[in-house]
Order: sequence, then C-alpha cells, then structure tokens
Amino acid sequence: MTDHAGTRPAAWREGWDEGDDSLFAGREMDTAAQQVEYETLTYEVTGRVARITFDRPEHGNAITADTPLELAAAVERADLDPRVHVMLVSGRGKGFCGGYDLGVFAERGGGPADGPDRTVGTMLDPVVQARNHNPFGQWDPMADYAMMSRFNRGFASLLHANKPTVAKIHGFCVAGGTDIALYCDQIIAADDTKIGYPPTRVWGVPAAGMWAHRLGDQRAKRLLLTGDCISGRQAADWGLAVESAPPDELDERTEDLVGRIAAMPINQLMMVKLALNSTLLAQGVANSTMVSTVFDGVSRHTREGYAFQLRSATAGFREAVRERDEPFGDHRRAQFERE
Repeated sequence: MTDHAGTRPAAWREGWDEGDDSLFAGREMDTAAQQVEYETLTYEVTGRVARITFDRPEHGNAITADTPLELAAAVERADLDPRVHVMLVSGRGKGFCGGYDLGVFAERGGGPADGPDRTVGTMLDPVVQARNHNPFGQWDPMADYAMMSRFNRGFASLLHANKPTVAKIHGFCVAGGTDIALYCDQIIAADDTKIGYPPTRVWGVPAAGMWAHRLGDQRAKRLLLTGDCISGRQAADWGLAVESAPPDELDERTEDLVGRIAAMPINQLMMVKLALNSTLLAQGVANSTMVSTVFDGVSRHTREGYAFQLRSATAGFREAVRERDEPFGDHRRAQFERE
C-alpha cells in the first residue's frame, strides 16, 4: 500500500470525509434531502463550520416553542455531518437573543395565542401553558416542568453535542437567551453586549442552572441576586466569555477562533470535549438544571409573580418590565429584550 497516511503531509488534518481511506469514501451526502426550512433559525455549512443563526430579528430573536426543537435538530444535523468540525451559534439583527416571548403568558392569560401547529395539544401548546398561568386558577407544577424541561433539553443539546459549540453574542444576550449561550463550549462577545438575567427581580429563575458552573458561586450570585447585567468586556474579564472584541471586530475574531478549532481533527475535538464535559457533569449540571427549572416555575406562581403577571395583563408587559427595572437604573437599555 503506497498511498498510506505516512506518505501524505500532515494527513491527520484531513477531515472524516476526505481521502480514499476515509470511512465515508464513496458515500456522498444527499444535500437536496438535507434541505430543511426552519421557523426561528437558519442553518448552513461553510467549510468545516456549521452556522446556526437565530432569525427573528424583528422580535429580538425571542424564543418561541419552535426554538428548542429546531435548535436541537440543527445541532444533531451538524453532529452527524462528517464535514462539520465546529458549530457557531449567533443571532441576526441587533442582538443575539432577548429571551422568551413571555407576552404570550403574561399578557394573554388563558386566551388564544398563536403557536406552531406541531405544538397544539402538547405540553408546549401556548394556550395550554397560558391556562396554566391563570392567577385565579390552579397551577399544575408538573405541566409547567414538562414544558420548561423540553426547552432546556433543546438548549442543552449544545453542551451534549459531540462537537464543539461556539456562541457569538452581540447587542443583548439576556434572560432565556443566556440559557442558550451558557450551554455553549465557548462564548465570544462584543465588548458592549448586555448579558444578564433581569427576571430574577420577579417572575423568573434561570432554568438552565448554568451560571454557577460558568462563573463560580460569588459572581453568579452577584448577578442573580440583583438581576444586574454586565458587558461583554466584563464577561470576558470574569471568565464567562472566552474573549471579547470591539463590535466591528467581533466577526473577524470569531472567524479566527472557529477557524482554529475547525483545523483540528474531529476525533481530537470530540475526545477533548467529552473529557472536559465529564468534569462539568460531575459538578452536577443535570441536578442544577432540574432544581432551577422547578424554581423557575414556582417564581411565576408566587404572590409577587402573580402581581407582575396581572400588572402585565392590565398595563402591558413593557410597562410591567419598566416598573420592575426602573429602580435599578437600567430600564432604558432594554429595547428588544423579551425576557
């Protein structure tokens, strides 16, 4: 055998789908069959990078019932594609993700709400969950958990994927948007990005439960005991982001990072990620997520939670958020955040 790996310079840099000795030699992917239309995001592969981009800019890329399902499907698609070495998650428009579009629950009560057909009659049905948020009705905590745990499971696909995941955040990454970003293996942020979880002031607990695992106990509590946000630059200083960059340099710096990761052999990337994830999982990530998801539901059904919800229903969600945040002096920075 004359054409073995030792005869080719740096053959270890070849991808899984490259070379006559590849496991995938002669097995061409049917790209036409791979074409999928998503409601909340776009997906494309360029070179060795799978690019997952949230695509609801007019709504601040707010999370809908479709988001976790489509994100998990896109992550699985990239994980199974031998061409892909790394996944890049970003948001189109003025920010990464403004969190959940809670207006469905806070403003509409038990009334009709728009929702994708595939969720009707399921635990993700917005009407079902709106009814479960009726301040004058009986709350079913496990119906709440069944919904929120599915959202978390979809977002956590970024952590549990075999291949590395990178979040590029700009503008704002707040509330439920942080649940997504903090599940990624690497976060790179624009210096002026707004990052935080303001709903801990009322009507929310970070269901993903990742803050202490990413920041440590004191700094996580510093943010979540106040609902304060930090900038992308401070996030890098604190170790929440691996680096930050001026907004006009974010794309270039991100491409450099994912390019360096993509240059690595897939099997090396997978082994390193699995080895490091074992430490993270041993810290109790699954337990943190379960407890945080339960408390997130509880926080929406306390006396204070009902007061916030009823105020949203009577004065409007934006007014309730203004009243929530104004005493902390940061309401004017909240333009697209949906919670």
